[in-house]
Amino acid sequence: MNLMKSLIPAAAIAALPQMSLAQEAATGETAQHTQFILTSLLFLVGGFLVFWMAAGFAMLEAGLVRSKNVAMQLVKNMGLFSFAAILYWLVGYGLMYPGENWMISGVLGSISPASLEPVGLDGVNADLSYATVGSDFFFQLMFCATTASIVSGTMAERVKLWPFLFFVIVLTGIIYPIEASWQWGGGWLSQMGFSDFAGSTLVHAAGGFAALAGAIVLGPRIGKYNKDGKVVPIPGSNLALATLGTFILWLGWFGFNGGSQLAMGTIGDIADISRIFANTNMAAAAGAVAVLILTQVMYGKVDLTMVLNGALAGLVSITAEPLAPSLFQALIIGGIGGVIVVFTVPMLDRIRIDDVVGAIPVHLIAGFWGTFIVAWTNGDASFVTQIIGFASVGLFVFVVSFVLFSILKATVGLRVGEEEEINGLDMGELGMEAYPEFSKG
Repeated sequence: MNLMKSLIPAAAIAALPQMSLAQEAATGETAQHTQFILTSLLFLVGGFLVFWMAAGFAMLEAGLVRSKNVAMQLVKNMGLFSFAAILYWLVGYGLMYPGENWMISGVLGSISPASLEPVGLDGVNADLSYATVGSDFFFQLMFCATTASIVSGTMAERVKLWPFLFFVIVLTGIIYPIEASWQWGGGWLSQMGFSDFAGSTLVHAAGGFAALAGAIVLGPRIGKYNKDGKVVPIPGSNLALATLGTFILWLGWFGFNGGSQLAMGTIGDIADISRIFANTNMAAAAGAVAVLILTQVMYGKVDLTMVLNGALAGLVSITAEPLAPSLFQALIIGGIGGVIVVFTVPMLDRIRIDDVVGAIPVHLIAGFWGTFIVAWTNGDASFVTQIIGFASVGLFVFVVSFVLFSILKATVGLRVGEEEEINGLDMGELGMEAYPEFSKG
């Protein structure tokens, strides 16, 4: 900074206070344009990174299912993202950001396709906030699609393709936008003082509650539990892919949390974004290390799949408030997220809820922890309000999802036949295999 100051002529510095009103107006306009450009860039780059998380979910799920079901998981991930993109444009964005329509239609907001007009700026005095719709829509869409990705892994290896995709249509077009509007659309949770910076509850726990409803209605995989209640381990097909998927998700989370700063036009914004990045990374690392140590102590050997989910649980835990904590607090928050995974995965098995990839412990349980602990680091939040917000979103998403899954089960059927499940969904549902040259896993 001192070097830069020495390069500025003294005469130029002396002339600065003597700028005309016209020059000041022009400078202010330039500053406004610069802030708009940088903030839009944050939305777009953050959106790119969160989009990359779709690949992370696909690789994680492909690695944790058996080889005979890998192609099915990849089709589901392609389908769910594509349907989310269309439905969020058609219905979801208007529901999530109703604006003045809250006064007219309450919870339902505005059901209309999102518009990215106008093209460009209408002169130097254009309303820049109006033109941000494109980048904001793109960024928020990625969060919507992430919610659906969470459900896919839990219901793997036994759900029919088209009933699942129909659920995704309703989830991304209606369920997620409504509950997210309660907070991010200026709804009643926001007015109550609930705090969820980047979506521990609104995205991750919501996806977890939908996944829980689906797992209950669908039932466990054939052979997962013996008649005597014993759990039969079903190893995934490719832990290298699962690890790659976890690292992709870890990278994408910087866009998820950092982009949720929603502004990059000032020095303060940049400082906050860098702090968010550091806390996000610390929480993920702490979650992984906690599971490394805990599984070694409890089982005598480290469990890689648990370690992967431990890192993800740390990320989910810090997502509700990645800005306020110190690095030490982020370490504690993420580490406890990892511990949650180690104890809740076997807990689900004890109550015979078959979660193929561990999405419910990672996204729902760690999502609650991350939402609750916001009040520890953010003085504007309260523990009671955080619990109310989490419970409200969870109750809404779970009940609606459970009813919808039950209707699908009773009508078109939700689960593939026994023979298809045993032989694999790749051949039964798609007529192709991800690994045709290998024997079935």
